[in-house]
Amino acid sequence: MSQCHESRLPRCLILAVMVLLGVYAMGQQTSAPAVEPGIQDNSFLVEEAYNQNFGVVQHISSFTRFWNSKDWNYSFTQEWPVPGDERHQLSYTLVALHSGGLPGSGIGIGDVFLNYRYQLVGNGDTRVAFSPRLSLILPTGDSSQGRGAGSFGVQTSLPLSVVLNKRLVSHWNVGATYFPHAQDVSGDQASSAGYNLGQSLIWLVHTRFNVMLETVFVRSQAVVASDRTHWTNSLFLSPGIRWSYNFKNGLQIVPGIGVPLGVGPSAGERAVLLYLSFEHPFRKLPQK
Repeated sequence: MSQCHESRLPRCLILAVMVLLGVYAMGQQTSAPAVEPGIQDNSFLVEEAYNQNFGVVQHISSFTRFWNSKDWNYSFTQEWPVPGDERHQLSYTLVALHSGGLPGSGIGIGDVFLNYRYQLVGNGDTRVAFSPRLSLILPTGDSSQGRGAGSFGVQTSLPLSVVLNKRLVSHWNVGATYFPHAQDVSGDQASSAGYNLGQSLIWLVHTRFNVMLETVFVRSQAVVASDRTHWTNSLFLSPGIRWSYNFKNGLQIVPGIGVPLGVGPSAGERAVLLYLSFEHPFRKLPQK
């Protein structure tokens, strides 16, 4: 029998937990009703192109801890459909984080995202869905402590979701971010930009249990001096699982766990990602 090397113990423990959670979730499904709502949360690192349904709000928490850089971050997102037209969705994202490169900086609040999405094509019941997003980034994080960009910014994202067959769904992201007056920890300013590419495959093992594989590439400019930046790249491949608990009152709880692994420019980095979503009606739904 193979054994985990001491330096690989965290990874082995994470994989073991993923297997145990998957077995537990599948065991819980044996007594589930024949027809249940499936899971259509955002992937952990990739946006899915499904806006919130009428009268339903979602609360999403995500925690990521990186082993090599010692960075960690926690984010909370709340998504609301616009009353009267669920093609429009408003949301906000709050972040708390710690920069491993600045060990004395402690824990603090990061930048705040105010988001608007428009369901341009399809929805959660169609084969293809497309839902562009525009976000305003507020400089609430302290850039001198590595917790923010130090500038107002804008971000765009173009999430596309495609159902490949009854068991496999794919999600694709292209996005860009721009800060006109980004700052480094020394207070130097420069305009900075970046773009991101993302792709995920979701294997629908069961309506209540999914196996996921996500890939995310980010290329962005970091401020290094006044009016000077340099480009940095990151690339992560993240296997994961998620499962759901559905209640008669319409509440759906979705926990999940992922293991982002750095490849290419991020080779050697690894992380654990914990996910938790609560989705429920906030008003009486119309009778069909």
